[in-house]
Amino acid sequence: MSMPIYRPPNRHDRPRSVLVTGGVRSGKSRYAESLLAEAETVRYIAAGYVPDATDPDWADRVRKHQASRPPHWETVESADLGAALSAAPGAVIVDCLGVWLTRLIDDFGTWNIPYAQWQDSFESRLSSVIDAWESIESVKIAVTNEVGFGVVPEHPSGRLFRDLLGITNQRFAASCDDVVLVIAGRSITL
Repeated sequence: MSMPIYRPPNRHDRPRSVLVTGGVRSGKSRYAESLLAEAETVRYIAAGYVPDATDPDWADRVRKHQASRPPHWETVESADLGAALSAAPGAVIVDCLGVWLTRLIDDFGTWNIPYAQWQDSFESRLSSVIDAWESIESVKIAVTNEVGFGVVPEHPSGRLFRDLLGITNQRFAASCDDVVLVIAGRSITL
């Protein structure tokens, strides 16, 4: 028995929602930003960002990201992704779901607590974010990390992050018109 072949919907217009995934420094953020280069109103949500005065490398990365955006884009730096999405006035970019997830687990204080004890809280938060995402009628782009290509992490916290980001990515992908994988600056529509 052969596997069915996936055929994308027959569309003549551009997709209205896209999940962009890829590895570190793959070019995924640059690709996502290029999708909205012509948009007049864009809310750029730096999801989960927390300024860290003790990490100058991280601060420099954030500054470079900020400087690369068009000046007319509105930037919202917030861990409350649902609220930031709900108030979006036009097109939206969320960058990055991996950073948001890290901040969420930090805020829950559950890195070393068995997932079964806080699974309901995580699933509730993720569902409310997906609901806010799906309520946006304008173009929306989410950027995430692809963590499933590597080895199984040695530490429980690494396995937890990998597993929950995989779940998060699947939920976002299911609510998007397209999923794009970026590797070495090249994009592949899945």
